[in-house]
Amino acid sequence: MDIAIEKKKGFKKKHIPYVLGALLLAFIVWLIASDHSSTLKVDGRSITVGKAEKGPFKDYIRINAQVQPMTTIHLSTTEGGVVEMRNVEEGAVVRKGDVIVTLSNLSLRVSILRSEAELAEKENILRDTKLKLEQDKLDLQQQRLDAEVKFRQDKRKFEQYEKLFEERLISKEEYLQAKEAYSLAELRLEVLINRQRQDSLQREVQIEQLENSLANMRENMVLVRQQLENLSVKSPIDGQVGRLDAELGQWISAGTKIAQINDLTDFKLQAQVDEHYIDKVQTGLSASYEETGGTKYSLLVKKVYPEVQNGQFKTDLHFVGDRPENIRTGKSYYINIELGEPTEAVMIPRGTFYQKTGGNWIYVLSPEGDRAFKRPIRIGRQNPQSYEVIEGLDPGEKVIVSSYETYGDNDILVLK
Repeated sequence: MDIAIEKKKGFKKKHIPYVLGALLLAFIVWLIASDHSSTLKVDGRSITVGKAEKGPFKDYIRINAQVQPMTTIHLSTTEGGVVEMRNVEEGAVVRKGDVIVTLSNLSLRVSILRSEAELAEKENILRDTKLKLEQDKLDLQQQRLDAEVKFRQDKRKFEQYEKLFEERLISKEEYLQAKEAYSLAELRLEVLINRQRQDSLQREVQIEQLENSLANMRENMVLVRQQLENLSVKSPIDGQVGRLDAELGQWISAGTKIAQINDLTDFKLQAQVDEHYIDKVQTGLSASYEETGGTKYSLLVKKVYPEVQNGQFKTDLHFVGDRPENIRTGKSYYINIELGEPTEAVMIPRGTFYQKTGGNWIYVLSPEGDRAFKRPIRIGRQNPQSYEVIEGLDPGEKVIVSSYETYGDNDILVLK
């Protein structure tokens, strides 16, 4: 009797491809169906939430500005000398003409004494010369008077002798002697008149030369005395001594800057601005300063300095209208400089999240508020209060604006 042998049913090699295919398909389905985003649980009390809102975005920067005098005068010495006295100290309020520093210069004083002696000598010479010339003038006048009398006498005698000679009452010799005496007297008078005229011209020229020389010496004396006066360095304006670089006994050369006088009649603000804004900050821009009590003061950008040092550039601002009552040199104010007119934009509050993301992404809260999802965004302008969101957020959405330093690279935050 034959016994039938039954083949065992089981896993065969030909089934392997089907099994692997099924496993691969199951894995793909799992990948699609599963959420592989990394998550992190965060204490909801430790975050700061901001809301995206649409409204007018004010493009401005908030910076610290320092009060400076509108005008500053730098005092320099006109003459060199030794500091004999500091008449005032830094911070002192002075009037125009007040002495700031007194210098002494022995050689200058000696020069003044020598010039005074030379001037006195020149004045004596001029006086003596005038007296001598005046005496010469009087002598010449007397000689002319004598010559005129002699001329008239000799003329009368000649005329008388001429008639007598014609009547043959005198000899020819007597007539000729009278004629020669008359001619000589006439010639002598003419010479004296010419001499008097010439001496008068020479006298005027000589006196004029002496007086011009004396006038020059007097002018030089005024300049020398002014040099002595310049040893007292005076304030040219009413103001306040801001800086004083002069120590007792110190030799200071002519032309050295020794003091700074601040004009207190008006003030300006000077601010250091980040070089990022150098193309935006221009003259004519409006600015403002608001006191704690709410009083607001208007300012105007008057000057933008082109030089950039240590990543910053300077700008001067002038008050428009009222000034703060307690304003004074050196005081600091936080001011807002408006960079343009407000424009409609989506905005979120400023926060420390920016240090981590650079404004490229942000955590957006779910409508329920129990989760926050990482989302790419693009930030445009910014001011001290807000960031302008160009894309990635809609008005009304809430975001986390506090620090992201402890969140790592997680895509989802679970708030507990």
